[in-house]
Amino acid sequence: MTESARPDRDARPAAPSTEVDVVIVGGGPAGLSAALNLGRARASVVLVDAGRPRNAATLRSHGFLTRDGVPPLELRKLARAELAAYPDVQVFDRTVVTALQERDCGEGLRFLAALQGRGAGIPPAVAARSVLVATGLRETLPAIPSLRAFYGMTLFSCAACDAWELQDRPLALIGETRDLAARARLIARWTDRLTVFTNGTDAVDTVEEAELAASGIVVERRVIDDLEGDRGTVTAVRLADGARVEIDGGFVRPQWHPALDFVGGIDLERDGSGNLVTDRSGRTSVPGLYAAGDAASPGPQQLIVAAGQGARAAAVLVHDLVGVSTAH
Repeated sequence: MTESARPDRDARPAAPSTEVDVVIVGGGPAGLSAALNLGRARASVVLVDAGRPRNAATLRSHGFLTRDGVPPLELRKLARAELAAYPDVQVFDRTVVTALQERDCGEGLRFLAALQGRGAGIPPAVAARSVLVATGLRETLPAIPSLRAFYGMTLFSCAACDAWELQDRPLALIGETRDLAARARLIARWTDRLTVFTNGTDAVDTVEEAELAASGIVVERRVIDDLEGDRGTVTAVRLADGARVEIDGGFVRPQWHPALDFVGGIDLERDGSGNLVTDRSGRTSVPGLYAAGDAASPGPQQLIVAAGQGARAAAVLVHDLVGVSTAH
């Protein structure tokens, strides 16, 4: 989910009209969970949510205790309703942080977030003592014309989230990334009829192909022309030479990119994928700036894991605000 816009390097945020303990950038499970726990700790919070969640195409989310099978948008709706009970938590919907700066605004306010929103009453900037980044990831899917028509319905990216519903069926794994063989071995836990489509790339080398073949996994190297199916139900992969491979569903391996343009002016430690490096409590390399969920992960996590990270970061953040050690 993307809560940021590409910053104007020459622009400076306007003077703040709102001052809070914490700005949370991102309205997914990590950000919402953090907002709930911060609100219960009597912290003043602004949560900025662009309203464009990465999992918007997904009909059902899975693996979230007590909410297995609930649509992701329904989870967001329930969380928003719970936040409404805490008067110190403000949600700025359909709003992005265009730039985040370290700036001394007085009285312990160390960060200034410039905002751009469509809703009424959105201030131009918010000053905060701390910031929690929970913007998640952007994803780039393989360039297959009809892929989006099936994505989130019978083609998915998360095996842990959706493989149970597809078990024992003929499945596809489509991707162009170097971890495709490892992904195939994981998905083979749920089916013994798996075809890996590299779409004309060398994502699977010959050694890996032999290892997969020994496990009954087929590697198809030909270029994909398109997918076939109707009303979200995929039925076949059509190859460029006209051949068809019938399937009942499957998985796609996207390329993921952290949604962090707005922090470009802050010297933050990042990993090889561009995600924010944090300690186990969510602290980044900049004091007062925290990260949770997919913004601090090399790949997407289950919703319940992201929510747990948001809760953990919130607890640590409260202790840091009052100067209480969390060593134990």
